[in-house]
Amino acid sequence: MFHRPAVHPLLRGRLTTAAIALGLLGTLTTSAWAGAREPSPQQRAQAPVTAVRSTAGTATPLSGYAIQSSAKVTDSPAAVSSPGYRATGWYPAGARSTVLAALIADGVYADPFYSTNQQKIPKADFQVPWWYRSDFTVADATKRTYLDFSGVISAADVYVNGKRVAKAADVNGAYTQHELDVTSLVRSGTNTVAFRIRPNDPDKNLTMGWIDWLQPPPDENMGIVRDVLVRRGGPVALRDAHVVTKLAVPSLATADLTVKARVRNDSGAPVTAQVSGSIDSRTFATTVSLAAHRTKTVTFAVHLNSPKVWWPAGMGGQPLYGLDLTASVNGVPSDTAHQTFGIRDVRAPLNSAGDRQYRINGRKLLIKGGGWSPDEFLRWDRTYVEDRLKYALDLGLNTIRLEGHIEPDEFFDLADRYGILTLPGWECCDKWEGQVNGEERGDPWTAADYPVAKASMAAEAARLRDHPSVISFLIGSDFAPDATIEKTYLDALKAADWKTPVVAAASDNSSPISGSSGMKMTGPYDWIPPNYWYAKREGGATGFNSETSAGPDIPTLDTLRRMMTPAELATLWKNPNAKQYHRSPSPVFNTLKLYDNALTGRYGPPTSLTDYVRKAQLAQYENVRAQYENVRAQFEAYERNATDATKPATGVVYWMFNSGWTSLHWQLMDRYLDQGGAYFGAKKANEPLHIQYSYDDRSVVVVNNRNASARQLTARATLFDTDGTQKYDRKAVGVKVSGGGAHSTALTLPSSVAGLSSTYLVRLTLTDASGKEVSRNVYWLSGKPDTLDWAHTDWYYTPTTSYADLKGLNSMAQVPVSATASTAVGTDGTSTTTVTVRNSGKGRTPSLLTDVHLVDSVGRPVLPVRWSDNEVSLWPGESKTLTVTYRTSDLHGSAPRVRVSGWNTPERTVPAA
Repeated sequence: MFHRPAVHPLLRGRLTTAAIALGLLGTLTTSAWAGAREPSPQQRAQAPVTAVRSTAGTATPLSGYAIQSSAKVTDSPAAVSSPGYRATGWYPAGARSTVLAALIADGVYADPFYSTNQQKIPKADFQVPWWYRSDFTVADATKRTYLDFSGVISAADVYVNGKRVAKAADVNGAYTQHELDVTSLVRSGTNTVAFRIRPNDPDKNLTMGWIDWLQPPPDENMGIVRDVLVRRGGPVALRDAHVVTKLAVPSLATADLTVKARVRNDSGAPVTAQVSGSIDSRTFATTVSLAAHRTKTVTFAVHLNSPKVWWPAGMGGQPLYGLDLTASVNGVPSDTAHQTFGIRDVRAPLNSAGDRQYRINGRKLLIKGGGWSPDEFLRWDRTYVEDRLKYALDLGLNTIRLEGHIEPDEFFDLADRYGILTLPGWECCDKWEGQVNGEERGDPWTAADYPVAKASMAAEAARLRDHPSVISFLIGSDFAPDATIEKTYLDALKAADWKTPVVAAASDNSSPISGSSGMKMTGPYDWIPPNYWYAKREGGATGFNSETSAGPDIPTLDTLRRMMTPAELATLWKNPNAKQYHRSPSPVFNTLKLYDNALTGRYGPPTSLTDYVRKAQLAQYENVRAQYENVRAQFEAYERNATDATKPATGVVYWMFNSGWTSLHWQLMDRYLDQGGAYFGAKKANEPLHIQYSYDDRSVVVVNNRNASARQLTARATLFDTDGTQKYDRKAVGVKVSGGGAHSTALTLPSSVAGLSSTYLVRLTLTDASGKEVSRNVYWLSGKPDTLDWAHTDWYYTPTTSYADLKGLNSMAQVPVSATASTAVGTDGTSTTTVTVRNSGKGRTPSLLTDVHLVDSVGRPVLPVRWSDNEVSLWPGESKTLTVTYRTSDLHGSAPRVRVSGWNTPERTVPAA
């Protein structure tokens, strides 16, 4: 996220460091909390005991902890970390949990996502170290035992059975990965591991911060947010197993694989180990002689004919391979390793304009992405994450960018399976860029920071390199690293066999070794009108824009009532200048003034909360659609310009895809996964075969993101007054468009039409050779365009000096829309409700943006859901059949119902059983 200092004052035993990271994991919790309550001491004293398996090659995660503030613990570290210690009055915590996540789950605090509850949590409680304590049992102490972990925020002293095995100076940084050989301390029966975790300050530690995305958690995410594994094995350990792939491009006919692993003798005597492995029924083996405490790297070469090639979703399949390795001594397995990988080729050269252009398996790809946020308290819920990734596919996005907060292994496993590309990288505006970001927050680096940075890079590179979904690592965000820092990163990447492109920064910066980033970070981050995106300047549709959007994304009324008090909701629509706690801590983004001014200027002042949300949803649909003009998911404009001969669009990342809490900005869906105008505007823009209007030259363009070309299409454009009176109609027949993101201009609308009202509607339809409608798009336009003041562009927006006049929409007659619905219960745990909506009005007026919500018997939205289409506009007599799929269990035993509403449609709810 880009920041300028003047306006962002609020930003702000034996230890071996192995190059394998485990994954950034949060605590699995529910998403709703009761009011504040204090668990009983008896409840808090109980912490789970983990039964550790003895089989060689196994890794057992600790199942949870008892935690307590060091301010309340007077016992010695030796006592706290010894078996049998009575953790009376301590709190239970999950296996992956920050301190605050645990306290929320334990009911200590009221829902921090509601109102200003989070402000009431005392920060002082988290400015001292906290203890994390866990017991595990071992049946066979003759096996070697290791603690393997990362994800400690910010640093920790580590103890096992009363002995300190690592110091906080060594266990430092959220991403560094550590392996402790604790064999000499572990005994049969109960054992104890304890972490004394230091407070986190993102400006001082190479960890994680929240920039201006949301109100930061009072504990700054201190805790353990990845699994702590207890590994068992024999005298020889296998580590760092991975596969380097080389795909023949463009033929894709063959692939050469290089399998690598480190074989380590952890015993005090020489050993001879047999290392054997397999990939896809191909086997290989070798013998390794190792002196005591020595390590060697083994390498195997595998050649594949007709390899199963991994593709992003929509371009092909997502096949994955598995590597299995075993190290044996005297015929007895000592350790095993398994790694999943995909075969694909990624290249990202700079084009003639100096912009980064990605190619996957030899095919040019327009990056259409969104900026990802984890849960604010770093809680990991696989189902919740999977739901959001499915939403990304539903929206037509192909990429997720992770600026810091790099998610756990499961996230990338899911991205591999669904074919969603990922762009992980370090974050801006704190310690990570403190050495190079001028006057912004973030302390300059000291000599102690460079080893932490290198270990962090090595760990993340080793963890991510085999995931085919990962197509780059951004070693800088707002700023590129200096020569020393860049070499630190690149040395770690090279040692880890990192083969995908390394990008210097997400902004238009260069680094001494990697050179130009080929990206731009020119905003906007706050409201701008739709025609902004068509200019080939600033954030407009040219080059690779790594983060950009029109800022505020007001949730649905259902969600607003879940996150704000009645008084706060009244302020929301009545006072544009009011500071909004659920927007941002930044003084630049803590009000909705720019957004509300535009809403009033274009649509007229809101008359109620309902009217405010109604206009917000309309504006968001319109604006997101404009952002997605031609680049599918911000970007009808980017998509249209992707094949331009000069200064083409190569990538765009909507800022942001989602929010980590209940937010009023930067999100395509809200915290509860409800979908409003922003979501369906993006979904419409990103449909595979799409007809669209261009705000700059009035052209009507057909975009084809399917692989195959489309022919014998008919494009039709019809203009209406807001009362439904038709003023213009034109067809273009025989339209053809190539596949793979190509576009074709079907026709151009006239600059003026006699008698057309100042606010008018444009209906675009695209039909195939059989006459079937394959795309429909409705715009509301004005004879008076929005006027941008380009000369006064700031880093976060371009001022609008006069607004388009869309107030004519307020005079549209109310139109009745009838609805019938039925539900089929599947055998896979899902249900599908089919809804037919019909404009049953007798006049000419269309129903604009008719929304259908699936609700339960008391009117609560059923979420998540996946609609075939929604927010549809219907002319009198027209009907549309929609389907919605969801988990049957999310009805919680209720009968389904559908709620129908719209811009000029009275709300009604009908049964759908």
